[in-house]
Amino acid sequence: MKLIIAEKPSVSRNIADALKIKNRQDGFFEGNGYIVTWAFGHLLQLYDAKDYEEKMASWKMENFPFIPQKFQYKVKSNPKNREKPDLGAKKQLNIIHQLMNRNDVDAIISACDFDREGQLIGDSIIYKARPTKPVYRLLLNEWTPQEVLNGLDNLKLNTELRPLQDAGISRQWADWVIGINLTSVATLKYQKGKGKALNIGRVLLPTLKVIYDRDQEIANFKPEDYFKLQATFKTAENETYEATYFEEKEEKFKSKEQLEEIRSQINEKPGVIHNKTVQKKKEFPPFLFNLSNLQGHITSKHNGWTADKVLKVAQSLYENKFITYPRTSSIALEESLVGKTAKVLETHSEDLPYRDEIKFIRSKRVFNNAKVESHSAIIPTYLKPKKLTSDEQVVYQAIKNRFIMQFMPVAEHEETIIETKIKDTSIKGLFIVKGKVQLIEGWKKVEKIQSKDTILPLVHVNDEVDMLKSEITSHVTKPPKQHTEKTLLRMMETAGRNIKQDEEDIEAILSGFSIGTPATRAETIKKLKDVGYISSQGKNLVCTELGKKLVETFPIKNLFSLEFTGRLEKSLFDIEKGKHNKNEFLQMIYSFTTKAVEEIKTDSAGTIHEVTRGRKLNDFMGKCPVCGHAVIEGKKGFGCSNWKNGCKFVIWKNDKFLATMKKKPTKTMVKTLLKNGVVTVKGLTSKQGNKFDAQMRYEKNTENDYFSWKMEFTK
Repeated sequence: MKLIIAEKPSVSRNIADALKIKNRQDGFFEGNGYIVTWAFGHLLQLYDAKDYEEKMASWKMENFPFIPQKFQYKVKSNPKNREKPDLGAKKQLNIIHQLMNRNDVDAIISACDFDREGQLIGDSIIYKARPTKPVYRLLLNEWTPQEVLNGLDNLKLNTELRPLQDAGISRQWADWVIGINLTSVATLKYQKGKGKALNIGRVLLPTLKVIYDRDQEIANFKPEDYFKLQATFKTAENETYEATYFEEKEEKFKSKEQLEEIRSQINEKPGVIHNKTVQKKKEFPPFLFNLSNLQGHITSKHNGWTADKVLKVAQSLYENKFITYPRTSSIALEESLVGKTAKVLETHSEDLPYRDEIKFIRSKRVFNNAKVESHSAIIPTYLKPKKLTSDEQVVYQAIKNRFIMQFMPVAEHEETIIETKIKDTSIKGLFIVKGKVQLIEGWKKVEKIQSKDTILPLVHVNDEVDMLKSEITSHVTKPPKQHTEKTLLRMMETAGRNIKQDEEDIEAILSGFSIGTPATRAETIKKLKDVGYISSQGKNLVCTELGKKLVETFPIKNLFSLEFTGRLEKSLFDIEKGKHNKNEFLQMIYSFTTKAVEEIKTDSAGTIHEVTRGRKLNDFMGKCPVCGHAVIEGKKGFGCSNWKNGCKFVIWKNDKFLATMKKKPTKTMVKTLLKNGVVTVKGLTSKQGNKFDAQMRYEKNTENDYFSWKMEFTK
């Protein structure tokens, strides 16, 4: 009898189904020579500091740094009462250990996810019981019946996965030491009042710094004016085209006078076609999804989605056998999967209207071992879902479409560049225009991607053309855009290195030099929001005042460094590959933490966060313009206290109209508005990045009961 331990109940059900086991007991399935049981993710957790030493129950500066002589594990805590163990976890752990000790069990198989965390979950449960029986590892990329049976025929000894276990332990212990010590000491040093701790983490802080840096770039951006010279030309066949003036490959000019001088020389003079180039260009489909690219694609395309939500939905699809392992950094498939992939493609092509255009080919863009790190890219399995939730449909369709695209014809377009020289002038530049015509739609059919054609008239070199008009247009440089979850995930994936989305050379990603892992990045972004360091404004991510103060005050600058954190992640990656020593890594972490604690203790900086518990938000702002009741401040806005009786007057703190001009309503602003009916708001920001002032009114709409802002400008 062989005992299989899965990471979750849903996975154990998949294994039992593959082995045709129908007999379910309390906490396990049994039949056909196998027992299949399960964990609920982590059943064990590291001791809390107070479990090692009683004095650590209270936070005192002199107790830190604290690094245990030997790390120990206990049953995970009840989420509602951390002082007590989770009874469900305790019961299941006992069931697993009893099954391991059964006389008829002669081998133990860990079937937890094939990654750092999965290895840690399985090993912590199994070796807690000090087994004397051989332990094996089931390594799968999907949970379809065929793959489960193949995997059970190709088990590995668990000892062969020791480097993966070392990496998992190193990550867990390092994060515990840094988190417990620096969170405690930072909270004691920089926070006044009792409340949520100042959360300090190895992956949390560099991610926060990325958002802070972008906010600072935007705040410090100084818009500059620039100008372009554009002209409209007419051919002998009376067809027209517009072109832009270029001089030494530059179309933007800081000096309007320079362009006015050029314009005076060329005005309404004829031109001649100086050069014409026509090129056919191929457009390859985007690579297969890894987790970060999938999260970026979905969050940018669909409102209300976060990276964390994408991961949860993808995990559900994986556990239900519909997609391959989602927590991957790879954008290609292993070359050994060629035959299997062809069958998957055939299954998913059956009912597509363009199935005749789908052709399986073994290309290096799709099958390339050099682009695979542990797990291949995410693709559908051969099992077609009969029913999906609306959220599952969004993620599944994106994965399926991206997969199908790889085997559709390459899209092609024709690009035409026409260069026009003005006759009888001494100007150095040329008027240039580009045209584009889609020739082959190819893979773009899959998601009905529309290509915009720019069709130019037929001309030849040395043809003469007439200038109909010319004009100088004014423009303003724009600040960089705020980070979204898509751009932030990309920064984390590449540790800030400028690597293009579809770049062939992805060595930096696959060498482990990154911020976090595909499995943890979404959790990091969510945690930054939960602890109050960043907030969302639509799809944009911005630093809160607390996050900004933390970056500017907290003295351990290495923890904000992409380079430093990227090197730590690279070390964990190398431990996983057997190229770096676990103990050396941990000693470096302990030394770093000890020095950091001492640096914080002697730091002279003041308070970062002052907790004002029980702060009264229902301050009186003024009288409601609708019903005359008091307008008071609430958590999310300034609203009428008569709302229970149907009054809908409210000014939201995250008001979207004001947010477009980088403003939030303040108490003073609301009080003035309610008193006078109008308020002068200073320092609004236009779309071009210019600052301006305006008088604002908040008036009831004629067609409904809601209010809208009206702006007035004073000379």
